[in-house]
Amino acid sequence: MSHTLVTFKNVCKNFEKIPAVKDINFDIGKGEFLAIMGPSGCGKTTTLRMISTMISPTSGSIQINGNDVLVDGRSARKSIGFMTNQTALYDRLSPYEMVKYFADLNSMDKTVFNHRCKEIFDRLDMNSFANKRIGTLSSGMKQKTSIARTIIHNPDIIVFDEPTTGLDVMTSRSIIELIRSSKEEEKTIIFSSHRMEEVQSLADDIGVIYNGKLIFSGTKNDFEGLNPDSQSYDDTLINLIDKP
Repeated sequence: MSHTLVTFKNVCKNFEKIPAVKDINFDIGKGEFLAIMGPSGCGKTTTLRMISTMISPTSGSIQINGNDVLVDGRSARKSIGFMTNQTALYDRLSPYEMVKYFADLNSMDKTVFNHRCKEIFDRLDMNSFANKRIGTLSSGMKQKTSIARTIIHNPDIIVFDEPTTGLDVMTSRSIIELIRSSKEEEKTIIFSSHRMEEVQSLADDIGVIYNGKLIFSGTKNDFEGLNPDSQSYDDTLINLIDKP
């Protein structure tokens, strides 16, 4: 049995008394890959932000690598890398400076940082724009920069919130390959995407959130078994949501 790294227990989140997440429970173990699916506005991003400690639950408890996010959020954050399209980059900095800033926030040793930075920049093909201002870069280059800063400190848990949205095929492919290699390194990965082919090729486990509730949680095989006559994850998701 794998060591549990993320635990949600009766987690709720309200915004101005309006519930966004309602009584969610789940555990994610070391090396597991969980894909969270659901329509826009269902509570996926709110759930991912609570995992990343960007926002706190209204009630319930969240444990990250043994640390309660409400008691010791700083220790919890050291275990996490969080990548989302909605996190801004600093236009005046270069990708190298941006990544170095996040390494310093995590108190990385200089030698370790240099090795890790080279490895990531090589893998994501970032060297040609590593020292250009972020404000001059394409959306794909910016997305690669976001991912580089997310994983620079080699976190145990990596959260990807729709990492390939709006990107060209080549950039999307390089990001998916990095996610796949992180999985091979036995990182714990939590991933959301509207691209069902990504979920189908990457995920081990699937959670479906609808109207703030976790309406399905199981293995990929369990999910496919909900609609055995169809190869389409879209159809299975729609049928699950439309159940009375």
